[in-house]
Amino acid sequence: MKDLCFFVSDLHGKIEKYNKLFTFIEKLRPGVVFMGGDLLPAGIAAALKMDNIYSDFVSQYLAKKFLQLKSKMKKAYPWIFLILGNDDPRIEEEKFLFYEKEGLWQYMHMKCVNMGQYSICGYSFVPPTPFMLKDWERYDMSQYVDPGCMHPMEGFRTVEINDDIEFENIRKDLQTLTGGKDLSKTILLFHSPPYQTYLDRAALDDVMIDHVPADVNVGSVAIKELIEQQNPYITLHGHIHESSRITGRWKQKINKTWAYSAAYEGNNLAVVQFSLSNPAEAERIIL
Repeated sequence: MKDLCFFVSDLHGKIEKYNKLFTFIEKLRPGVVFMGGDLLPAGIAAALKMDNIYSDFVSQYLAKKFLQLKSKMKKAYPWIFLILGNDDPRIEEEKFLFYEKEGLWQYMHMKCVNMGQYSICGYSFVPPTPFMLKDWERYDMSQYVDPGCMHPMEGFRTVEINDDIEFENIRKDLQTLTGGKDLSKTILLFHSPPYQTYLDRAALDDVMIDHVPADVNVGSVAIKELIEQQNPYITLHGHIHESSRITGRWKQKINKTWAYSAAYEGNNLAVVQFSLSNPAEAERIIL
């Protein structure tokens, strides 16, 4: 398996970004491509078809393009690991599972798989946000919600779930996902960044909500705790587009773990390019 990996996130169904990604994959031929959620058109733009012409983005565009890429690259076709993000309607999940069976990618939410000497685990949920769509939101460590954010029990969902939302949280999920395993050779694919890092800094300076200053760090405390306590090899994050502009950083070493964000504020595509054998030398390429 080739050592070269790509990581992208938060493409939000932008055709121009996806076309750049497919061209870059075909040109550099990485062994692995990670996709960190918010992959689909969302909101008003999707409803009005402002950014794409597809009524079924997954089947008509995404799966079709990956199938074409697989046909061109043959044995050089990379491993594709992906999750959905908080802007992605969960009703689309079944399509990702269908095309996983067709061999186009591996859908990783709440899964771990082995890839040679490494393990890959994926997790989509983010802490509560101010947004209405709650398919991929969980309480973080407790039932506390930041001022200005909506409880996961509020808003709306595109699928019915059996979870007792009130008593579920990210911390419990991560304990289930990792099971206290040795994560020293594990790559964790998240949508949320870890709390109070260079990767979770939102543009909330001087924002007051009910006379309370907004927390400018909006990542997950549970994810930060897991990194600090279990020292995974690499963690991959998205979600907060403006963070790298504000902090000037898109990667951070937390104890023994290298954490990268591929979320990017702008019309270009950000690709984090890294080597499994030397994660310290990761680069972010803007296309």
